[in-house]
Amino acid sequence: MFLLLLILKLTFLAPSAWLVVAKNSLQSSRVDDLNTMQAVQYTVGGPENLFLDEVPIPEPKDGEVLIKVLYTAVNRADTLQRKGGYSPPPGASDIIGLEASGIIDKLGPGCPPSVAVGQKVMVLLAGGGYAQFVTSPWQLVMAVPDQFSMSQAAAVPEVWITAFMLLHKLGHLTKDDTVLVHAGGSGVGTAAVQLVKQIGAKCIITAGSLEKIDFVKTLGADAGINYKEESVGDRVLELSNGKGADLILDCIGASMYDENIKALALDGRWIVYGLMGGAIKSEVNLGALLRKRASLIFSTLRARSLEYKSSLVRDFSQLALPRFENGTFKPVVQTVLPLSDIAKAHTMMEANKTLGKIVLQVHENDSIKEEL
Repeated sequence: MFLLLLILKLTFLAPSAWLVVAKNSLQSSRVDDLNTMQAVQYTVGGPENLFLDEVPIPEPKDGEVLIKVLYTAVNRADTLQRKGGYSPPPGASDIIGLEASGIIDKLGPGCPPSVAVGQKVMVLLAGGGYAQFVTSPWQLVMAVPDQFSMSQAAAVPEVWITAFMLLHKLGHLTKDDTVLVHAGGSGVGTAAVQLVKQIGAKCIITAGSLEKIDFVKTLGADAGINYKEESVGDRVLELSNGKGADLILDCIGASMYDENIKALALDGRWIVYGLMGGAIKSEVNLGALLRKRASLIFSTLRARSLEYKSSLVRDFSQLALPRFENGTFKPVVQTVLPLSDIAKAHTMMEANKTLGKIVLQVHENDSIKEEL
């Protein structure tokens, strides 16, 4: 009889009481059983070949952290990987994405006490950013500046550290230099302009529209050249009183070769880090390079060693993080899209009409809500 009364009592409990029990049980089960995540996958081809799918959550190895990704950002290299032209280095995730911001979710063995679960970080990646979780060596994570939103933080690691490497580590930038920055409205370009001005050097940029030139001047560029309307080489010589550019940051390649030769100063440093304008130049005048005693340097960042990148992140952090905090340096974010709009983001990137960064919101329903 007692058992029968108990069953009847439970049967007539308020529905909300059952819902609370069921909801709590389901949440606990979901946390315990969580072993997959959403990530962007692709087949080689156009932006339409990008899609979201479920994949296993990676486990942090020795010296690595697992990061819950809140935002990632689109880079030119991402579009090359999608086309089959830029494979990840050995050991890196084959998921696209070279930078992210998020929260440290788990530590692998061997992480130092300075790294802790719950920290808000931005991270330089060799791959894996277009996903809800990513692993990284702890040495490549940086604290998010207090003044930053997490979407701004995602716009920093790849382009700012690339610009820092090109200017300071490879280009040996000095305050007396005249620097020519191609694609001044790009992510690397907008970062490079601010780094050049911080040291007090003169900065000339190229861009394909007056709108881009005017905007980058607000970041500190001294002059802008519309490469569609005038000779870049001739204009650089005019702007430098015939001296030319001591340092050129070139992401264009073959199509800008002749103009760069003309623009380069005696003993100039010319750093090629991209080939948006092609890789093949049928006629190369080595004599012009020899007469100018030019240093021609080719560089990428993604496949460099952990030791090199760790040193780079450390030195960049010492220079840049205080200046992000006080507003001297500002990441440029044009738009924030949901990760589900990844095809649209790649289409925008390849149209060459963006200013700064395209950022992707990964955890769209996360408890952290913010606006740019």
